[in-house]
Amino acid sequence: MRVPASFLTLALLAGCATTPGTDRLAEKDPLQGFNRAIWDINQAFDTVLIKPVTVAYRAVVPRPARSGVSNALNNLHEPFYFVNNLLQGKPHRAVRSLGRFVVNSTVGVAGLGDPASKMGMKPAPEDFGQTLAVWGVNGGPYLVLPLLGPSTLRDGVGMAASQFIDPYRLCLNECGFSSSALRYGMMAGEVVDTRSQLIDSGADAFLKSSADPYTTARSAYLQRRRAAILDQDDQAAAGPGKGSDDAAMDAALKDMNGDSGTAPPPAADQAAPPANAAPAPASPESPPPPAGEQPGQTPPAQTPPAQ
Repeated sequence: MRVPASFLTLALLAGCATTPGTDRLAEKDPLQGFNRAIWDINQAFDTVLIKPVTVAYRAVVPRPARSGVSNALNNLHEPFYFVNNLLQGKPHRAVRSLGRFVVNSTVGVAGLGDPASKMGMKPAPEDFGQTLAVWGVNGGPYLVLPLLGPSTLRDGVGMAASQFIDPYRLCLNECGFSSSALRYGMMAGEVVDTRSQLIDSGADAFLKSSADPYTTARSAYLQRRRAAILDQDDQAAAGPGKGSDDAAMDAALKDMNGDSGTAPPPAADQAAPPANAAPAPASPESPPPPAGEQPGQTPPAQTPPAQ
């Protein structure tokens, strides 16, 4: 098995190691000119092909079936999560990933269901980019990859390495029963499923409302990755069936309201009163009205007693 050439960049990345989750160079975006060009190409490709196919998929396949597809694809990656949790020294999360794979592959009928979440085993996704971060490898510059979208140099290396250490990818590439049609079909299915989840998350509308979608997507990606590296997804996960990735994405989108130029809606207790609202009550210093009187009424004139 050949080692990919991208591993040669690890020496450069390790030289600027820092605290996991901090990517100052990525935030500065020194490759912005290149990244924006790839971003525009990706957006055009998405508009012409990926989104129309995804919209058609969503129109034809009912939501329960789409959830089953998402569950099955996620389940195929649980062994990879198990490996990376072990490499990061997180045995509890590793056991959780292994347990989810066993339960969902059996009780969940090949992963179509997610009974593991109902049993309290929340997803613990970890990829090799996160493992490199835990080992002290800095993220490097922000990088938009052709067709794959937002990333960093470190995460791009991790993505390339996953082709050689992810049990699912290894089997897909090396197992004798995996034909080319099956491999490409699985890849296409993952792309469409991921795009469908982005639509469900509201990312399309969020980016459309942004003054600069490129900057917004970059900030949201970096915030989401930081949360995932620091395992903040465990605290953000809410409710059964809601994966850690979804929770981290929701948190990133909420945090990005200010950066997108779109102000969040006012809180309920800050809403402006309606035009026909009653006047505010008198201040505590004002004496209360006499008994039998209604606020705002003029008291009747007092008739002097007869002499």
